[in-house]
Amino acid sequence: MASDRETLVALNRDYIDSVQNSDVKRFDEILAKDFYCSNPDRSLVDRAQFLKQTEKPVAIKNLKAEDVLIRIMGDVAIIHARTSYRMPDGSEGAGRYTDVWTKQNGKWLAVSAHVTR
Repeated sequence: MASDRETLVALNRDYIDSVQNSDVKRFDEILAKDFYCSNPDRSLVDRAQFLKQTEKPVAIKNLKAEDVLIRIMGDVAIIHARTSYRMPDGSEGAGRYTDVWTKQNGKWLAVSAHVTR
């Protein structure tokens, strides 16, 4: 049985991969029903809006999470990380994100995300 930290490491990787690959199905599995995301454009979207925006393929390539810090406080976890990626013009891009996860009925689900570029 994986530890909470190992589970969250895998979920964080899945989250990043799902952004890169427009994987709505995986997001549907790992987002809480009351999930919200603060986008880099300053918009706040609910779960349904987030899934809809995820359907659209992203133009960036090689999205990676770096300097990942996972803090677990009981049934709540906060993940802070830096991102790097390649822009369509070939230049390098970067950002940060903070995700909040809660353990609900024994399963970790993302309840909040905040993304900056």
